[in-house]
Amino acid sequence: QVLLVESGGGLVQPGGSLRLSCAASGPISISYTTGWFRQAPGKEREFVAAIRWIGDTTYYADSVKGRFTISRDGAKNTVYLQMSSLKPEDTAVYYCAAKWRAQTPSTDAYDYWGQGTQVTVSS
Repeated sequence: QVLLVESGGGLVQPGGSLRLSCAASGPISISYTTGWFRQAPGKEREFVAAIRWIGDTTYYADSVKGRFTISRDGAKNTVYLQMSSLKPEDTAVYYCAAKWRAQTPSTDAYDYWGQGTQVTVSS
């Protein structure tokens, strides 16, 4: 079983930066895609970003494009989400997820999920 653990969340001022980490363990391989999702209170979970472990192709929601960067460290089996120019509307619980051989990373049903890390953007 693939296990995912998020870390790096916290409180940050508008315009600030934060880096989230997702450490993966278990039989994860280069056939996987790892994504970041977020959910604010009273709202539906939404796609944020994803990266294919083959070729490192990246995908972003329009709302974060140009501000967030997803990357991967294969040696550590860890995926990062570097968030910059943060806005109050970025406040949410952020989850990492993994999908084996994803076809459409932004909309696929992911197989494995972490427990989430809280990001709060407030002055």
